[in-house]
Amino acid sequence: MDPARKRKIRLVVALSAAVLLATALVYTSFSASTEAREPSDLVASGSSDTYDLTGKVVPGTIERTDEQLRFEISDRDGSEALPVAYTGTVPDPFRDGREVIVTGRLESGTFVAEHDSLITKCPSKFQEEAERDPEHVIIED
Repeated sequence: MDPARKRKIRLVVALSAAVLLATALVYTSFSASTEAREPSDLVASGSSDTYDLTGKVVPGTIERTDEQLRFEISDRDGSEALPVAYTGTVPDPFRDGREVIVTGRLESGTFVAEHDSLITKCPSKFQEEAERDPEHVIIED
């Protein structure tokens, strides 16, 4: 067989394999993701499936014990708080009023989080400027 023809065949096979792997990766990424829900959405559904719960930590509700962290998460607008029971590593920026995401399920009115699933969203340093004048935010390097 001609060496040039062999190279073309190898190239086609390699590119086909790369496209198949990329397609599988994209499919897996999108099918594995779950939509984050706020407490009001979760309470309204009443489902016991596993969800990502997102919202703000209600000030004054953080209680730490040796084994567990308990706090409440409210919707971003401050309505509909839901108690959370969490075990695992607590991120350093976790505190009152901080926006968080935690994975778990609703059990008897309490969101029971999976071990080590707490993620703290860091506030943008430009958030105040964006809220005051959203069209004229200057981002500095």
